[in-house]
Amino acid sequence: MSVFNLSNVIMGSGILGLAYALANTGIILFVLLLASMALLALYSIYLLLKCSKETGLMVYEKMGQRAFGTPGRLAVFGATFVQNMGAILSYLIIVRNELPLIISYLLGGESSIYCRAWYLDGRFLIVLVTVFLILPLCCLRNLGYLGYTSGFSLACMVFFLIVVISKKFEYLCPLSAHNESLYNLTDRLSNLTSKEEKCKANYFVYHSKTIYALPTIAFAFVCHPSVLPIYSELKGRSQKKMQLVSNASFFAIFIMYLLTAIFGYLTFYETVETELLHTYKSDSILVLIVRLAVVIAVVLTVPVLFFTVRSSLFELFKKTMPSLALHIGVTIILLVAADIFVILIPSIKDIFGMIVIGATSANMLIFILPSSMYLKLVKKRNRTRIYVGIFLGLGILFALITVPLVIYDW
Repeated sequence: MSVFNLSNVIMGSGILGLAYALANTGIILFVLLLASMALLALYSIYLLLKCSKETGLMVYEKMGQRAFGTPGRLAVFGATFVQNMGAILSYLIIVRNELPLIISYLLGGESSIYCRAWYLDGRFLIVLVTVFLILPLCCLRNLGYLGYTSGFSLACMVFFLIVVISKKFEYLCPLSAHNESLYNLTDRLSNLTSKEEKCKANYFVYHSKTIYALPTIAFAFVCHPSVLPIYSELKGRSQKKMQLVSNASFFAIFIMYLLTAIFGYLTFYETVETELLHTYKSDSILVLIVRLAVVIAVVLTVPVLFFTVRSSLFELFKKTMPSLALHIGVTIILLVAADIFVILIPSIKDIFGMIVIGATSANMLIFILPSSMYLKLVKKRNRTRIYVGIFLGLGILFALITVPLVIYDW
């Protein structure tokens, strides 16, 4: 159950943007970046577990408080809140955008008299999903119970991966799934030269968009705010056992990320869109089922992330054992606020998108906070401190490179 929960936290909307990141880096550079970020994220979890063992603390915010006082607690809360709420909002955006298309297709498509019905409005549907699915799961007080829903969520994403792989062999040389009807035998023969050029895989790519692959990949591996809550509920808890849980989760997700990105890219090459799901032809029944699987997966991921957001909020106000009424009340308020943002601000995904979160809070949670807390809390003088210092330097360098680029792009 711990592996399911941690894998579900790692897996998210980040998987939809990795094929586009690969298109902007090339296959070899992307594989190197993906493997490096996975190993670095795992190392930062190792540092977190070391800090937990050294201090006996099982809460990220309390570690920040022990290391740097109130500024440390606020830094952990800020990074956790931005990362997880940003991810939750992006998941709700996916539900709002995809669910009406799925239901509309089931009712007969755009030509149907039902396609413009009020109950197919994404804003209404997101409220409905929140009330009847997300809210009951978010009201659970024990994270362990969500292991079952996390397992089902991961199964949906495995199905998504299988379809992505199968579609590669269905399209011989497509330039866009929206125009896939153009790619018959006659077209392939008459436009062979141009299509060969556009359907050629690149192994190394460097241009103005290449640097944006870094925060996208970083965003895809952030799970650190949920590590300690999962660790605290692990049976027979030990640092070694939690590290094994982390290793298994990261290895499984790394393989899924790698296969999804490579096969998604080799299906559409340079025409792949920023969100892979949008590149496929929307009136295919198989793609419809995939869209539904992704919607189910992100809906079942929201409660796991929400658990950490709520716990972090309680820790900020030092409410370690909140009453049931407060627990449910805060849950409702946060979900209402999230739904209002998703309903009223259509560009919220741009604000809380993978690039912005990856360049800011993801960098804090992967690099800066674990390494700086280790240097402050673990007093042993050994060679490890040198490695941790280098690791902290990488985080600072990452911020110096990506944050100015995001600001410049704005």
